[in-house]
Amino acid sequence: MDWLAIPEQRLRSLTAGRVFHDGLGQLEPVRARLRYYPHDVWLYLLAAQWQRVSQEEPFMGRCGQVGDELGSRLVAARLVRDVMRLCFLMERQSAPYIKWFGTAFARLDCAEELTPILARVLEARSWQEREEHLSTAYEFVARKHNDLRITDPLPVQVSPFHKRPFQVIQADRFVDAIRAAITGEEVRALPEHLGSVDQFLDSTDALNYPERFKVIYE
Repeated sequence: MDWLAIPEQRLRSLTAGRVFHDGLGQLEPVRARLRYYPHDVWLYLLAAQWQRVSQEEPFMGRCGQVGDELGSRLVAARLVRDVMRLCFLMERQSAPYIKWFGTAFARLDCAEELTPILARVLEARSWQEREEHLSTAYEFVARKHNDLRITDPLPVQVSPFHKRPFQVIQADRFVDAIRAAITGEEVRALPEHLGSVDQFLDSTDALNYPERFKVIYE
């Protein structure tokens, strides 16, 4: 519960900065313990992040289909951010405060290939064009998931959302497969799709002052 209640930006600030002197030898061991999530917690967060994609992946096209271009762009932007956060998790890097989110993403291994794709999503002038580039991004992160080898390989091609004309990655498949890989009973008992404070809460005050909100998990 403590891992889930600490915003990633706080973890990053505790572990990413340079240490110029640790005369008592007490700081580095603490930083090492906080370097990244325990394995099962990491899997839990990966599943929760895929769930965020699953919940909204058909909506960008649906908004566009009914003529809501602004809504379509907004959903697309949300999905772009969710894909970016998924990449941070896949590369085991804590995501920073939103002001530095794009800067830190540019340093991920996937950024060189994925950044132009995500930029084209945001620049697209129609929902169909947006869908094309989102599909490319989905297939990229699906392949990246398979490269982690934490589940059996999953299909990486987009497909129609039920009988509707929207191409999606069927992100729920990744959710189920990752959750099945969790072995610790304490983590398996957590609410299925809640995730960490970063994944269900988007409040600057809450993420900057997490001690005020720890009660959520207790």
